[in-house]
Amino acid sequence: MQKEKYLQDAKTAAKEAGKYLIGETLKEINVEQDKDIKLYADKNSEKIIIDYLKARHDIPILTEESGELGDIGEGLYWVVDPIDGTYNFFKGLDLCCVSIALWKGSDPVLGVIYEFKNDRLYYGIVGEGAWCNGKSISTSEIAELGKASLATGFPVYRDYSDHALTTFMDSVQCFKKIRMFGTAATSIVYVASGKIDVYIEEDIMLWDVAAGVALVLAAGGAVKLEQGSKKWTRKTMCFANDKLKEKYLNEIFSN
Repeated sequence: MQKEKYLQDAKTAAKEAGKYLIGETLKEINVEQDKDIKLYADKNSEKIIIDYLKARHDIPILTEESGELGDIGEGLYWVVDPIDGTYNFFKGLDLCCVSIALWKGSDPVLGVIYEFKNDRLYYGIVGEGAWCNGKSISTSEIAELGKASLATGFPVYRDYSDHALTTFMDSVQCFKKIRMFGTAATSIVYVASGKIDVYIEEDIMLWDVAAGVALVLAAGGAVKLEQGSKKWTRKTMCFANDKLKEKYLNEIFSN
């Protein structure tokens, strides 16, 4: 597997999409339903990425806007989110990014996350390392839940019942601080780069987290994924290290 070639093409595709998004000023709404919002910019950014990857690789693609392009099974496939943090982008907030990952079956291979408004390009290969704009990044060494920061959110498909929300809040009160950035990919890459210690989100779409999960593993962290309520949703937990993962799963998550 030519991982370096795949990584370079994912980086270039993300940068090309980011270049378009930086210049996009209209931000016209394509679909608005319940808690979700889609822009024409989502589709345009996705087309840039898909066209670039398809021209170079005969690999299936899973995307936020178009779904499954090709037969996705146990082999390689791209996972693309053309704008993660669409609402932030719509409102003019800097916390939004382009996210591209390569997975093999249920395992991440590499990830690229481009915070285009801040020109920060995160990328990494599982088992080989992770970087931001050429500088090596790694997860934090914090090993106590009471000293750890958590990034989380409330995705469209999660259970919003009183019981589900109460259970969730009970499970995260062990952390020192809780932050919500409005973009899962950014939240997870902050774990990979040591800015945040833990990320937990329920029923989040795979394309929201695929690149971030790869980057956390590449940067020395630990993850746990569980099937969500829909085919491509996952309960996603990312930790700075195995100690934090073990403590959370044994002391909190198992209760």
